[in-house]
This record gives sequence, structure tokens and C-alpha cells, in this order.
Amino acid sequence: MHTLPATDIELAAWLRLSRAPGLKPAALRLLLGAFGLPEAIFNQSPEALAEFAGEAAARAVLAPSSPDFDAQLDAVIAWRELPGNHVVTLDDPAYPPALLTMPDPPPLLYIKGRLDLLHTRAVALVGSRSATPQGAEDAERFARELSQAGVTIVSGLALGIDGAAHRGGLEGVGGTVAVIGTGADLVYPAAHHALARQIATQGAILSEWPLGTPARAANFPQRNRLIAGLVSGVVIIEAAMRSGSLITARLANEMGRDIFALPGSIHAPLSRGCHRIIKQGAKLVETPDEVLEELGVARPVATKAASGQAVLWDGAVGGRRSSKGRASVTDQTDSIAASPSVSAATQRELSAAPAASTAPQAMSAEALQLLDALGHAPATLEILATRTEMGDAALQNTLLQLELAGQVTALPGGRFTRATRG
Repeated sequence: MHTLPATDIELAAWLRLSRAPGLKPAALRLLLGAFGLPEAIFNQSPEALAEFAGEAAARAVLAPSSPDFDAQLDAVIAWRELPGNHVVTLDDPAYPPALLTMPDPPPLLYIKGRLDLLHTRAVALVGSRSATPQGAEDAERFARELSQAGVTIVSGLALGIDGAAHRGGLEGVGGTVAVIGTGADLVYPAAHHALARQIATQGAILSEWPLGTPARAANFPQRNRLIAGLVSGVVIIEAAMRSGSLITARLANEMGRDIFALPGSIHAPLSRGCHRIIKQGAKLVETPDEVLEELGVARPVATKAASGQAVLWDGAVGGRRSSKGRASVTDQTDSIAASPSVSAATQRELSAAPAASTAPQAMSAEALQLLDALGHAPATLEILATRTEMGDAALQNTLLQLELAGQVTALPGGRFTRATRG
């Protein structure tokens, strides 16, 4: 190996140890506990290593480095020199203290952005990649209000709920941390390049994977374990029965973290995972305040109005925020009486309208968009207008089309819901 400064020699030892093939995390902890730093471990005899961690661990530690190790080390050193980039080892004071409570904390972390966010009270918001508009709105609102109370929002940078949670977290003082399943020099999914840049500047991106590691399905359960390890609690917004979010909840529960879940319609596929973990003991929550209360975090007396901040996240899942901001579930209920209604006019038109095909393929693109925006919870015209950005006339005509097709039911108070199938 070429000559290196002392700090780089230490980094080389950590990198070699972290990449030793077949060295299990439990064995690594035993060796670090017995001998201290990696350099000391590499100076031990096979017998001494085997005495503490077994013969397999001794063989893994003392195996020759891969032929491209020097090139890998050079790449890590070069990456670390870039502004905002950090390589944090287990013995570094900057290492996130919450991860030290895990049975297998990664020996090396690659971090872009603010190290201070890894030493704060944090909550994970996770859920489906195929989020409904309502789910994305709930995720962003919960994240925004928790962040405004000083709680850091942790998620996985995936599409859907994760992206909405990061955007909400960026609006408050708590900020957001993205734990990713690729190398820290890559962004996955590609659609989140702009969001990742914003998080790297205002929040933090964290990975345990070597630089250049591409997105692989097998990496994401391990990523979920780090999300669970970083936080005091996990909030599940939407999740199918077979969901990575439920893996995160299980891992967090095993680590003694609090688990919360938002309930939903019994007809909504993405509510089933949430209902399942509620049955298993997760706390049902309807407001961010319930999460704060459970965690013992006091909401600040006054928070900055989010409207004063730059809107950098137009085009997020679920559409742009309206100028009024998103109302909570209770706000929506309270505003029903004041919301515009077309239900009476719709009923009159229904009686005179010719029968329409109920086949989904007969519906227009606008109808399909509106049906998707409606999700599985009742919504007012104002909410649907915000989600779809349709004009009043187009919105009302499209709602009429969906009612004629038997896809939508008008409710009292100017609300609309998907028709319940028998």
C-alpha cells in the first residue's frame, strides 16, 4: 500500500475491516471490544483473534485485501475531500449515538450534509412507494409539524411516502435525514436527484454501503434496519400487507422503539398493513401532536409559517401545495359546511342524464386522474381541486362522469367518496 498520512492509515484499517469478506457484525464488535482500533486487530495472531471471535472471524480478518483495495481507498479519500462529505467510523465522536444501541452498528458511515442532525431526537416516517394523494399529504403534514417541533424526520428517499416525508421535514427546524440503500455517491430513484441535492444541503444523506454500490433489492431491508436504529419512533403512513415499511416497524420494535400507524379505509389496500400492525400493538395516531405527546416532545409555542419559505418541491407526489397549505383531517371536517357543494345540482343532472358505460376503459383521462386523486377517504371539492389542479367546471363535469359510471358517491356536506362495491 502507498504511503498515507496517519488519519488515512486509520481510515484504511477501518475500510479494510468493514470490507473483510465473511466477518459478521457480532464478531466485529467482539474484536473491537477486545483489541480497540482496527489497526490493533490486524496486528494480532490468528490464535488471539480466534480466542475472542472464533476461527471463521480470524480467517476473515487476516485474509488478503482485494486487488483493487488501494483504488477503493483512494476513491473514499477523494470523496471525503468534497465539500459536505464525511466518512464517520465507529470510534468517531460524530458517529450517531442512537446507532450504537444496535447489535450491529456499521463500522463505516458515508454522510453528505449536516452531522448534527444525527445527534438529535428523530422519528421515521415511512410507507408505500405507490402512495395515494391522501397518504402523501398526510406524510408531508406529519413531517412538517414534527420538524417544526424540533424533531428530525428520517426516511429512505424512496418514491411515495418517503419523498413526501423528506419534503415536509425540510420545512421545519428539525430537518431531515435520508438513509439510502446505495453508495452515497449515487441517487436512487433518479427522480429524486433534485430532492437529494436539497437534503444534502439542508439535511443529511447517510449510507453504510461502499461508494459505487448500485440499488439492489437485498440492500433495502438492511437500509431499513438503519432507519429503525436512528430514531425514537417509527410512523407508518400507508403500507400494503407485504411491505418494506412493516420490516422497518418490526426491526424498530425489536430495538425498543415506539411504533405508530395511521388508520385508513377498510377498502384501501394500503391501509391493510397499517391496520395489521395496529392489531399487533402499534399505537393508532391521527395527529402529529399524538406522536409528540407519546415521545415527550413539547410543541413550541409559536412556529414559523411555512408559507414564507421557498417552494422548491412543486410536482411532489400528490400535487403542489395550495396557497392555503394542507388542512389536517380535523380541519377538513370542520370546513365541510363552508366548502362549495355540487351534490344537489349533480342529483338533478343525474335524473335527466342518459345511462353511461360503467367500464373503466370508457372513462376519460381526467376521470381516471380524479379517481386516483380521490383515494379511499372522503374529500371536498377544494381538496380535489388542489390535488388535480383542475378548473371548477372541468372538476364538476368529471365528478358527474364518475357518478354516472358508478365510481363515485356524493356525500352530505359537499364531500365525495369512491363508491363501495357490494
